[in-house]
Amino acid sequence: MRVLFCGVPAAGHLFPLIPLVNAARSAGHEVLVASLDGAESAVGDLPFANIAPGVDWRRELRALGAAKLPEQMARTVESNSADRAAFVPLAALVNDLVVDRAIELARSWRPDVVVYEYLFPAAAAAATAAGVPAVRHDLGFTDIAPLHELMVAQLSVPVEPVWSIDVAPPSMVGGVSRGWPMRPVSHNGEGVVPPRGPRARIAVTLGTVAPKVGGLSRLDRVVSAAAGVDAEFVLVMGDIDISGLGGLPSNVTPCGWVPWDALVRTSDAVIHHGGSGTALAALTAGVPQLVLPDGSDRFITAAAVAARGAGVSATSEDISPDLVGSLLTDPGLRAAASEVSREIADMPPPPVLINRLATLSSSRQA
Repeated sequence: MRVLFCGVPAAGHLFPLIPLVNAARSAGHEVLVASLDGAESAVGDLPFANIAPGVDWRRELRALGAAKLPEQMARTVESNSADRAAFVPLAALVNDLVVDRAIELARSWRPDVVVYEYLFPAAAAAATAAGVPAVRHDLGFTDIAPLHELMVAQLSVPVEPVWSIDVAPPSMVGGVSRGWPMRPVSHNGEGVVPPRGPRARIAVTLGTVAPKVGGLSRLDRVVSAAAGVDAEFVLVMGDIDISGLGGLPSNVTPCGWVPWDALVRTSDAVIHHGGSGTALAALTAGVPQLVLPDGSDRFITAAAVAARGAGVSATSEDISPDLVGSLLTDPGLRAAASEVSREIADMPPPPVLINRLATLSSSRQA
């Protein structure tokens, strides 16, 4: 079986596909990952095709949005992309810009099935044109189906109905699975996790985008609160300049990018920005989390975590030593996180989904 995987050039959208890519390769299937400029670093040494060299995803989204959908563009800017009904049509405009080249790739490479993350429905259109099934890989807690319909409506080519993969634990999204369930498996690069000391450990990250856009004010509040908590804090900020924070408390250790899931497994709690993959790694490990959402789908993640009782959603103004310390002392948070961890362990792993893709491909050919 030949499987074409597609996504926008962002780590938060491509990384969740890679466990399924690796499962397909391990099962002896041929794979190709396709995206746009800037995806190469996220894909690593996997077989890669740039669908439209020279097309900058973010620049085109802003330019096309301002020209064609100014109302949705204004809502997106005002909400920092949290208004998903406004944002996804903008993403669809870029998809329509490259959809013909996505179709060309599908017709030339001839996959048996196409798997794509939801912001890249050009891949579904390519599957339709090539006469093969398409499977949408949803990423977190957002209900993607209605957003997908908004995006497809913007495309200039037809898209047949698609199947979908849902990595959200059912108890986090109303008790139902919104597609084929699949256990969320982390893929987040390489790096060495700092050795743990004798105290409790809290892992902290604000992701790859938020600090560059919103600055370090939230991080400054976390660091200030950390000074009043009897725990060690590992601050994962990669190559982001945090010198503006000044001197760090003795119990705060900054480090470059490290595998988040590996760090979380050595931690007793986490503090993060609300990325769905970041939250799912904490849920998989069964540790409480403090979520500080600031835009995009991160408010949805924070609300799901808080509603399940596996963590707390807060604003910058809420951050205090007492709030941070409650991650270590509140037994209800840990109990709920442990329940979700067991639920995730019972979800089908990626190799099971590869078998399902193979069955889907075979039935289509028959």
